[in-house]
Amino acid sequence: MPASEPRLNFAYLPATPQDREEMLKEIGVRTFEELLSHIPDNVRAKPLALENGLSELELTRKVKQLSAKNKPISEQISFLGGGSYRRFVPAAVSSIVSRSEFATAYTPYQPEVSQGSLQAIYEFQTAICLLTGMEVANASMYDGPTALAEAAYMAVRLSNKKAIVLSPLVNPEYKMVCKTYADSCDLPYIELKNTLSGAKAGATNVDEIKALKGQDIACVAVQYTNYFGVIEDLDALSKACKEIGALLLVVTDPISLGVLKAPGDLGADIVVGDAQSCGNFLSFGGPSAGYMACRNDYIRQLPGRLAGVTTDNRGQRAFTLTLQTREQHIRRAKATSNICTNQALNALAMLVYLSCMGPKGLSELCEISVTRAHYLQEKLCQIGGVSAVFDKPFFNEFLVKIENSESVLKKLQERGILGGIAVSKFYLEQELKDCVLIAVTEMNEQSELDAFADALKECVGARQKVLTV
Repeated sequence: MPASEPRLNFAYLPATPQDREEMLKEIGVRTFEELLSHIPDNVRAKPLALENGLSELELTRKVKQLSAKNKPISEQISFLGGGSYRRFVPAAVSSIVSRSEFATAYTPYQPEVSQGSLQAIYEFQTAICLLTGMEVANASMYDGPTALAEAAYMAVRLSNKKAIVLSPLVNPEYKMVCKTYADSCDLPYIELKNTLSGAKAGATNVDEIKALKGQDIACVAVQYTNYFGVIEDLDALSKACKEIGALLLVVTDPISLGVLKAPGDLGADIVVGDAQSCGNFLSFGGPSAGYMACRNDYIRQLPGRLAGVTTDNRGQRAFTLTLQTREQHIRRAKATSNICTNQALNALAMLVYLSCMGPKGLSELCEISVTRAHYLQEKLCQIGGVSAVFDKPFFNEFLVKIENSESVLKKLQERGILGGIAVSKFYLEQELKDCVLIAVTEMNEQSELDAFADALKECVGARQKVLTV
């Protein structure tokens, strides 16, 4: 192309037609197809059946038509839980996290010029410590499941033992990630038996933990409240762990700590969880952030970033990264974790949410969830064919048995009601067949609770009538 000839600029194409012709001529072929002629027909991919290009206006309409096929939870009555919850997000959260200084700041690689980001991280760590009753927290993790797996690794390093024990009542997705980590590092993975009947039904078996005494157990992981919604006896579990010389890892929903006693006050050694329920939308599955807190004695093995506060050379308060033992700051073999991403923006959303709520607001929110959950359980269990599975204290989730639950849940969904999670997807025990995990939050108004009960009564009644006929 002559130097005097103006060059056409195409915003979305890497090369102009003239560029392509020049490259083909230089190679010695006339067309791009000729360039590929040496590839046998039986392995050559067929041309993509692409439609003609659309204008911006046409494309906008097309995308809107496609997105209209989605049915977000906001357009349905939802009682889904099991680790991800529909909770109210104050407008202040989105307003603050969308500010450019936060939304575009990935990580403070130059801490001395990132005082705002470091302060936000430091405040997040402080909030997590206050919430969990622990002494130190890191700058967040990738998500809840990986936080548990990293905590298990941490326990192995601290104890010089290898076996990782998990309660069967830990969220199944957390268990899967933890087992994957354990298998990849040749660490023994032990899952306790499910206690489904008797006085200990629905809770982690303390006696089974004590029976592990003398074995090479690094840690025992439990969930508080557990996956079935039951509030575990952390005090008893902590004593059992100390008896066998293992660390107690606790997975917890941060919202519940507005009313439940902090795990750190009940003997937990490491506390982990997910930030989703605090200021983070469901967003069709993510993203979110994980958090991890521990006792001060374990700080040297705490993975990820830690932000600290100090005084600079001018006598002013300053924030800095400290104890930088992740792989970007230290030799990989000595790193406490090789996960670099800490989901800082989602962690910030959690911090803003907790700041907006405050201790009193969080407590009141919990009371609403607890009251409405117990109201709904009582109302549902008055329906023939529906019964409570466990007679144990619960927070905002509970397990009920519904005759022919799969069919009933489908009928409810047709009515715009997401009735809960069929736990048989994760648990194969016969006792849990037709069991449904139901979650209630402040987003479920009284009218929704009554509508759910009425619809369930009709669906179960219709099924029973068909069976009788």
